[in-house]
Amino acid sequence: MHEGRSVTVSRLLAAQYPDGGWGFSRGSSATEPTALALLALGSDPGAGDACARGTSWLVSHQRPDGGWAPRPAVRQSTYVTSLALLALDGRTERDVLRRGAEWLLRQTNRDSSLIYRARMFLLGAKPDVPSEQAWSWFPNTAGWLTPTALAMLALKRWRGTELEAAVERRLANGEAYLWSRLCRDGGWNHGSSKALGYEADSYPETTGQALLALQGTRDRRLEQPLAAAERHLRRCRSAEGIAWLQLGLLAHGRSIPSSIAPPPLRTIPEIALSLLATRALRGDHVFLEASRAA
Repeated sequence: MHEGRSVTVSRLLAAQYPDGGWGFSRGSSATEPTALALLALGSDPGAGDACARGTSWLVSHQRPDGGWAPRPAVRQSTYVTSLALLALDGRTERDVLRRGAEWLLRQTNRDSSLIYRARMFLLGAKPDVPSEQAWSWFPNTAGWLTPTALAMLALKRWRGTELEAAVERRLANGEAYLWSRLCRDGGWNHGSSKALGYEADSYPETTGQALLALQGTRDRRLEQPLAAAERHLRRCRSAEGIAWLQLGLLAHGRSIPSSIAPPPLRTIPEIALSLLATRALRGDHVFLEASRAA
């Protein structure tokens, strides 16, 4: 049975660690579950203290380069910077947010560089790599769909600011990357539409994330991935997959069947994403571009 909103909120509040952060299920606080929990709790009237402590945890772990590492023990900023920025939007000083946005703008995927592509050509390889600039899980590595979609969502908040020119260039590159990765069934997987010479199939989670990143586009090609997302939603048994699909479809104004319900929620990301999808179904979609950096 689908958990009610108050139950889901209670589970998130109970899972918060004394230091203010959240973990995935056990262990120490980490950036991704903390950011997702903050997004999910939003402005819930009973979560003010928890959100304040979670915000302090995230802000205190911003690295000197402006980004965030997956957890304090890691000494390298990564893709989780996008989630931290989304969670902190409107909760902290603008300088914190700007330094994070500038870190994202400096990142690019190694496999889009001219040197890398020239090396592959000289080696006689014909890799399925993009020329568009995207984002990586870890700096200076290959581009992948999830970090690209999350970075686009975070940077969309900076339209209409002093970073707009750089942001628009990277958003255009990111959108081109997403379309270049479209699978034959109309959705997206982790970023390779072909594997070992064969056409690859799409995944629920990444299809939902890509649709979220493409919110606002009027591209006629959207009908195919929207149809793919609806097919995935009817069959998906993953809590995170269902949530991302619902969020992506709702961002494009598609209705969600009332019969769709996630399986039991076990991890903090599953709980948080399920709550985010529930909020979006009620008209409170936190990933829409309407909310921008101050």
